Parts: sequence; structure tokens; C-alpha cells
Amino acid sequence: MLIQLEFLPVIVFLIAGGYVSVHTKKLTIAAAITGVLCGIIIFFGVGYIGVALLAIFFLCGTLATAWGKKKKEELVKTGDSIQRKSGQVLANAGTATVFSFFAIIFPEYLHVIQLLVAGSFASATADTLSSELGVLYGKRFYNCLTWKKEAKGLDGVVSLEGTLIGVAGAGLIATVYALFTITDNRTFIIVFAGFAGNFSDSVMGVSLERSDFLSNDWVNFLSTLFAAGITLLLISVF
Repeated sequence: MLIQLEFLPVIVFLIAGGYVSVHTKKLTIAAAITGVLCGIIIFFGVGYIGVALLAIFFLCGTLATAWGKKKKEELVKTGDSIQRKSGQVLANAGTATVFSFFAIIFPEYLHVIQLLVAGSFASATADTLSSELGVLYGKRFYNCLTWKKEAKGLDGVVSLEGTLIGVAGAGLIATVYALFTITDNRTFIIVFAGFAGNFSDSVMGVSLERSDFLSNDWVNFLSTLFAAGITLLLISVF
């Protein structure tokens, strides 16, 4: 019973967050249910730090998506829908959820998996902020493969301003991680993983999404998985 009471506030928090998200039309009902289930798995896998990272990502993503919506509607690509669907939830939180499930099965690797989860959320946050805000505040836009100028809003098009905003988003995730793990001085890994995941999203966007080989949700999911892989690689080095 004590264990159940300890977990209850987090479960209530997640359910309440899902309800508010549906009520404010930030998530569909199916997306809210998906998000709550992901949050529960993340909590039981990596603990409070995982829920905090999920909450920060969702808050940043929601605010960035809503910011300057009217101006985005004037572009060829209007940005993500404010009311997100289940696929978008899984695309951004799926990697963290899968690794958190592994942490439940293999608790001896908890600390490593916490870093992987943070790296994946750093990528998701960096990608969302750079795409949603970079299109508003960027000055010059380039194809991330050819580095030729292209119109803003297209898949795989980047700007200096958008990239820096993305790095700031990854830095925010790293800061939250550091608050929970004061003794861990490898938070720079999370920032770099976020940057790398964000850039891989752009590369896949221009090469695979434009050709309709992959959907945006798959590109987002694979970029967070790539960020987790980069995190694991850097952990082995540092």
C-alpha cells in the first residue's frame, strides 16, 4: 500500500495532464491516453526524472507550436497541428518509452538508460523548437545536404537561428537532468545528442521525407533513436 501511495501522485499528475491537454485541445483523446501510458512506463522505468523530462518536452513543444501560428499558416508548411495525435506522441516519446521499459526489466542499467532517455528527449525538444521557432526567427535558410538556399518551412531546411534555438532546447533538457543527478557531470553529452538528433532529423527530412519514403512521425522517431545511440556512444567514450 505504501508503494501504491508513493506512485499515486505521479499517476494522478499524468492523468490530470492528459485531461487538461484534451480539454484545451492540445491532444486528441487517443493521443492523451497514449501520452499517459507512455508517462507511466517512463516513470516506472527511470523514475521522476523521466516524468520531468517528458513534462518539459511537452510544455516546450506545445508553446512553440502555438507561437506565431498565424504567421506559420502563411507558409507552404504550416508546422505541426496544435492538437497532436497518437502518432506524434509516439514519434517523440516512443524511444524514451521503449528504453524505460528496458529499465524495468534490467534495473542494473538504470543510470545509463536515464541518459539515453534524456538524449532522446533532448533531440525531440531541439527538433520541435528549431522547426517551430526557427521558421519564425531564421534569417537565411539552407538545404542541410547541399547547403544551397531554399525556402523556409521545407523539410530538411535549416537556419543558424533555428539551430541555436534547438541547442538551447537540448540545453534545457540537460539542465533538468542535471537537477536530478547532481553528481553526473556528463550533461554535455545530452546537449550534443540533442543537436545530433535534430540534425539527423533534417537530413532524413530532405532525403527521405521529401521523397515520401518516410512520414514525419517516422523521421521524428528515428531521430530520437539516433540521439539515444549517440548518447550511448559518448557514454562509452567518456
